[in-house]
Amino acid sequence: MLHHPGVVSGATLNPTLSLVSEWLRLLPFLGVLALLGYLAVRPFLPKKKQQKDSLINLKIQKENPKVVNEINIEDLCLTKAYCRCWRSKTFPVCDGSHNKHNELTGDNVGPLILKKKEV
Repeated sequence: MLHHPGVVSGATLNPTLSLVSEWLRLLPFLGVLALLGYLAVRPFLPKKKQQKDSLINLKIQKENPKVVNEINIEDLCLTKAYCRCWRSKTFPVCDGSHNKHNELTGDNVGPLILKKKEV
């Protein structure tokens, strides 16, 4: 082995420096490994629930200061369910969207059911 005067190899210069440089070379690999682990576990983590004081009406008649629907009782068929969660795509008629809302928020909202008395 040839040894040049004044030249010292990195390993013999400072063993601690060599160990640190080896760990630094591993950082990108460890970062990618941590990211893949997180992405694999994320679907099983509990989902964040919406705040209970958040808006109920997200899109129905937002230009109005208050949404009011009037229905004449004479126009009712025997039974009709009306939305109270504001998520129905057929608003004001209930389409069952409250089920998903309740599951996401822990709420217990349901439809308003109007029945016409049979004479």
